[in-house]
Amino acid sequence: MSIKTALVTGASSGFGAAIAERLVNDGWQVVICGRRAERLEALAARLGADKVHAAAFDIRDAKAMRAALDALPEAFSGIDLLVNNAGLALGTEPAQQADLAQWRQMIDTNVTALVTLTHALLPRLIERRGAIVNISSISASYPYRGGNVYGGTKAFVTQFSLGLRTDLHGTGVRVTSVEPGMAETEFTLVRTGGDQAASDQLYAGTHPITAQDIAETVAWIAHLPPHLNVNRIEVMPTSQSAAGLQAYRDTQA
Repeated sequence: MSIKTALVTGASSGFGAAIAERLVNDGWQVVICGRRAERLEALAARLGADKVHAAAFDIRDAKAMRAALDALPEAFSGIDLLVNNAGLALGTEPAQQADLAQWRQMIDTNVTALVTLTHALLPRLIERRGAIVNISSISASYPYRGGNVYGGTKAFVTQFSLGLRTDLHGTGVRVTSVEPGMAETEFTLVRTGGDQAASDQLYAGTHPITAQDIAETVAWIAHLPPHLNVNRIEVMPTSQSAAGLQAYRDTQA
């Protein structure tokens, strides 16, 4: 039985690192991608150089992305599973106070880079009748104050996943959108510019999703028989549920 190969973006920490480790433990080879080369190299050293290939580049840089794909060793060049995990949220301000540069960075990372990499790898995935797992968010379905563009980018990821399923009909390629709720990784630290107190306050007492939980979810999807496709899977901690609608009350009326 041939060894399968996965490519995981955003693998230097959080969901991506946990997904890579879980897949390696399950016998996969994994191409781990991310900006922080030292973290990727440390992960590759821990998981085994024969099982992991580290490719360090900024996913927003299309030329660097293409160069990294072209430079994959032959043993890692056939991609059976693409995990589009790289993404970020920036800022918590309402739209009228938000930083436009942060909006653009989220779009460039969560949308443009994701579709660019997916487009580049589709021929290999079709050839090998592989699978695509796109990490979206419950923000794609449930808006919240300050979620504006982040939620919009994740709604795109969810809808793009459904569109891919439609276009790839008959190719054997499976596509899944994984939509996590509150999860404790570096996510809030990145969003708040490194505010550990804000992160601690957000997750205190909530028993949030862990990176390992999402790694288990992705591994389950990856190991489904080829005739089954999970279109969308929404995962929340038990402590979290969809908030109710809000109503503004004009006290001057």
